[in-house]
Amino acid sequence: MGRRNAIMICLSTTALVVLGLIMLASTSVWVEGEDSKYSHLIKQSQWTAIGVTLAAIVACMDYRFFKRHAKLIFVCSVILLIMCYVPGVKHTVNGETRWIRLPVLGQFQPSEVAKLGVIIAVGSYLAHYQSETRTLMKGFVVPGLLIAIPVGLIFFEKDMGTAVGLGAACFAILYIAGTLARYLLLSAVSGITLLFLAVYTNPNRWDRITSFTDMEANKLGAALQQWRSLLAFSNGGVNGLGLGNGAEKHGYLPFAHTDFIFPIIGEELGLWFTLGTVFCFVIIAVYGIGVSIYASDVFGRLLGIGLTCLVVIPSMMNIGVTTGVLPNTGLPLAFVSYGGTNLVFTLIAIGLLVSIHRNSKFEEEKKMVRSDVVRVRL
Repeated sequence: MGRRNAIMICLSTTALVVLGLIMLASTSVWVEGEDSKYSHLIKQSQWTAIGVTLAAIVACMDYRFFKRHAKLIFVCSVILLIMCYVPGVKHTVNGETRWIRLPVLGQFQPSEVAKLGVIIAVGSYLAHYQSETRTLMKGFVVPGLLIAIPVGLIFFEKDMGTAVGLGAACFAILYIAGTLARYLLLSAVSGITLLFLAVYTNPNRWDRITSFTDMEANKLGAALQQWRSLLAFSNGGVNGLGLGNGAEKHGYLPFAHTDFIFPIIGEELGLWFTLGTVFCFVIIAVYGIGVSIYASDVFGRLLGIGLTCLVVIPSMMNIGVTTGVLPNTGLPLAFVSYGGTNLVFTLIAIGLLVSIHRNSKFEEEKKMVRSDVVRVRL
């Protein structure tokens, strides 16, 4: 398994990206407000090219380069998140300030950049103080602050889903690093309590919870998206209606090309493709953990676990939302949903996993064997 980790991750990622482009070709035609019917598909193709190029560059680098610059990466990530609160720079959509607009770069989501920055910073810190991870201060308080600052900034952008996903990924890193279970339990209880209070005191968010418990009664209100997504799955059945033949994307299911693209896969391509999508994320999870296990140092192991969780957890949350298992979080489906920032930086995360694999114990053993063979021949 160890030697095939990177190959399996890349194959699964490729399958998901291709599926996303195919489904955008089907859904983007019906998105209102665009001059060209396929403008979303063209933009996504461009972002795919950028993301694959950057991922290939990162894969060829030594991942330990990012450890040496972890402080700078973290500070830049926090600055970008703060800019979401700056008038004239922030860009608000549907009451959520997840985006900023900068000259040359245009509009993008700082939280996608920050997710990688936080994982790198927390992994670097815990690797540096690996002998003290069971202490209160250096094993819990300091890394907790490194996590709490960006997660809090993302949370108050009203991007609660991303904050929860990043928090879960960092929780996994702390657990693997050896932080005491009682500290982790305390942080989990505190985080869940704060999340509940934030949702309960926000009428819009609370409506999503109450409507989730009875979707049929709220199918014309807060539960509209999830109700229509369930209809899409039932329309598709096992074999699907055929690519392009789905009905829900015709204005019935809002955001069918972004957060709710998974039900359109079910409606048009059927059960086998939805199961295949889930299976691809399972492969990324299993082989991502494999990359982490065989990493050559502690930083590689922690970074690998964090990156794997960063890709898989939000995707599973998206699938949970669209299948009616979880309340609506507004998270995209990695590699498949329309969105440039998410696609580019998730591909970079895959590139980092490949870099960890390339510098793993297996690859070092290969290099040693090759050098020995060369010496024998000489």
